Amino acid sequence: MSNIKLIAFDLDGTLLDSVPDLAVAADQTVQALGFPRVTEEQVRDYVGNGADVLIARALSASIEVNPDLDPDLQAKARQLFDDYYEKTGHQLSHLYAKVSQTLEQLHQAGFVVALVTNKPSKFVPEVLNKHQIDMFFAEIIGGDTFPDKKPNPMALNWLLEKYELQPEQMLMVGDSKNDILAAKNAGCLSFGLTYGYNHGEPISDSKPDFVSDCIADLLDVTQVCPQL
Repeated sequence: MSNIKLIAFDLDGTLLDSVPDLAVAADQTVQALGFPRVTEEQVRDYVGNGADVLIARALSASIEVNPDLDPDLQAKARQLFDDYYEKTGHQLSHLYAKVSQTLEQLHQAGFVVALVTNKPSKFVPEVLNKHQIDMFFAEIIGGDTFPDKKPNPMALNWLLEKYELQPEQMLMVGDSKNDILAAKNAGCLSFGLTYGYNHGEPISDSKPDFVSDCIADLLDVTQVCPQL
């Protein structure tokens, strides 16, 4: 681990519990279109693959998207969802324990800290700013920055190329199999967190290189002296 120079973080379910606000917006969307309500518990299983998939799952009331959903309906639902989500002001979302302190210490230790999320880019700056962690990230990559989202390694490969690093010099931190698969597809190491959103599956099933219940354990893994 002494070779690690860049640490890429997922956002939702890794740094931030955003489901309460996402669930409000998803529920308002499906109700506006005459579909059955969705609960926060359901939405916790639906997130992780971007907003389009989230809203399609909400319309389907299942993690398996109904193949008969009308594309025009989905497009309308996505527009409604974006509007409702923006209006939440992210008031119900909160950082997980020790996130700010961990990011600050990694930043101070000289690591390049990047954000690689499947969340639509337009929502990311406001969320980071609201929770006062925006200053820690050298790079912010949203779900629509590149043509393909995680688990495609496109964003991670771009980071490797920009910073002229080898895969073994980068660590991906996330809570879902998409994060772990993206890391494997890029050839880099992965750190899986157990508390996030992973469609009801244990993160250990995806076989990350490290598994932890607390993000602060990154300081031990990266040999940064913890001061939490």
